[in-house]
Amino acid sequence: MLILFINLMHRQITSYRLVIQDKNVQSIIDRLNAYVKISDPAKELLAEILIQIQPKRGTRLLKEGEICKHLYFMTKGFARGYFYQNGKDITSWFAMENDISTPFYSFVSQMPSYESVEILEDSVLYSIRYENLQLLYRQFPEFNIMGRILTEKYYVELMARTMSFQFQTASERYHELSSQQPTLLQRAPLGHIASYLGISQETLSRIRTKA
Repeated sequence: MLILFINLMHRQITSYRLVIQDKNVQSIIDRLNAYVKISDPAKELLAEILIQIQPKRGTRLLKEGEICKHLYFMTKGFARGYFYQNGKDITSWFAMENDISTPFYSFVSQMPSYESVEILEDSVLYSIRYENLQLLYRQFPEFNIMGRILTEKYYVELMARTMSFQFQTASERYHELSSQQPTLLQRAPLGHIASYLGISQETLSRIRTKA
């Protein structure tokens, strides 16, 4: 943490031309920059504290009851969040390329997660520790704005999913998923898709047959 602070102070009193060598890191920065303009010193610090990991298929990135200490940006691969209810495995979300694959409740609150995270395909992710994200918040106002925007986006998506269970039929939920995320249906096992939609695998098969 001290080294990061010293590097930050050095950049603020010297001039430089920012060059990001890692194309995946540059892609992450570009996506974040689309929400709010990021200063070059902030980009450079972000590039320094992002850590690449390459978990294999079947890896449990986080287990239920653990505290999520990292925010994960997925540049390649496929993952899901899931929990157990009455002994059944329920998928709560999927993440693929260009998604954030993090249980937000646990990460933001730093409380034990009620979800586990499973890697469904060999993946490449870039992680940022909770403490380092707080450093970005303190040093760069644009990251506070970005954090608010991403939190609002997550809340809207969560409410949309909640309302779909209240006001849509199983068939409507499937067809909406099919139109919005067609590649997900090709990559995820039917059992995971069924639990994500809140239906049995048999019901999903009947809906797919009629589609």
